[in-house]
Amino acid sequence: MGFFALFDSKLRAQKKAEKAENLRLKFERTRQLLGSKTAFLGGLNPDEIWWRDHFLWLKDVGYELRSRHAPDWVPSWQGTDKNWALCEDSWQMPATQIASATRTSDGAHVVLKRIQPSLHPHEIEVGEFLASEPLKRQRENHCVEMLDVLQVPNEADETILVLPLLRPFDDPPFETIGEIIDFALQVFEGLQFMHKNHVAHRDCMNLNIMMDAKRMYPHPFHPCWPSRRLDAKGKVKHRPRTEFPPRYLFIDFGISRRYQAWQNAPLEPPIWGGYKGVPEFLRSNKPCNPFPTDVWYLGFALQQQLLEVYRGLGFLEPLVSDMVQTDPAKRPTMDEVMSRFVQTYNALSAWKLRSRAVMKEEWLIMQPFRELFHWVRCLRFLWRRLPAIPSLAV
Repeated sequence: MGFFALFDSKLRAQKKAEKAENLRLKFERTRQLLGSKTAFLGGLNPDEIWWRDHFLWLKDVGYELRSRHAPDWVPSWQGTDKNWALCEDSWQMPATQIASATRTSDGAHVVLKRIQPSLHPHEIEVGEFLASEPLKRQRENHCVEMLDVLQVPNEADETILVLPLLRPFDDPPFETIGEIIDFALQVFEGLQFMHKNHVAHRDCMNLNIMMDAKRMYPHPFHPCWPSRRLDAKGKVKHRPRTEFPPRYLFIDFGISRRYQAWQNAPLEPPIWGGYKGVPEFLRSNKPCNPFPTDVWYLGFALQQQLLEVYRGLGFLEPLVSDMVQTDPAKRPTMDEVMSRFVQTYNALSAWKLRSRAVMKEEWLIMQPFRELFHWVRCLRFLWRRLPAIPSLAV
């Protein structure tokens, strides 16, 4: 056991070293290409200057941005021999329309999203509706809550949404089949909830499904680099989903629409979201019902992020195949999806639910030892009577 653990550790260390070297070469190449045309790498890009210019106002209304966006920011690596890429204040958010901040009233870590209501006129309306009473308290509601809405002064078409800090739903990877079922159950339940309340998401792709994983992380993770600690002092460690169940949430209602109760089959012109293969959009530009399109989006997300990544999910394939049918009329509704899925996972044995989620790209030589470690840990879960599907009661 010790030999193979050491072997696995060396392989990981080798891969880590290769990634670091590739990153270093990429940075060096970028430096050569940019030459003297940029003041320094790691500095603010043009879109981030907007956040810098609104730093003091945001602080006045209760939200403090990171130090890199302060008007008097001096890069921590400037004048030193530090590698700028490893300095926390050089890290950037993946999209410039969002910024991370601290809510000064309680120290909560939040995300600020800059939107233009003229381009996305329904985003605030849909978000506020889904977070209103009594919908807010319903367990089936898996929509991110807007914590605050800030109108930018002297800029009529600039609004900031304050959102909780979340992380990608599949980071870290799932460890058991039961955890995968819990994820699918929550997102099916969440989209069914939206449809029952006459809201079509219209872009429920994988990137718009996130995870509230605060309980899983004893130390907060960094919003720019989720594998690192918030204080940048090393890699962040997580606890198992089975012990500390996360909550999966839909985000980004930029192209979502809310309809009246009598509009059972509304027609909308095609609007492209993150996935570019929606069958009905490829065939025609005619208006179509967005609810079956939602079903396709979610089915395709599960196909790409689960069925093509993990082994042993054959029980999901018939349902997902129906969800991604070319003809929208043949796709199941979300009520039908939920009904079929509950029957599917109820038919699985406890052994199957507790079994390890094996990634298709996993090294075969390490599987026996990972299985042994997995079942040793499962005994602890069984002794504590933790459910195999984490969010369900025993």
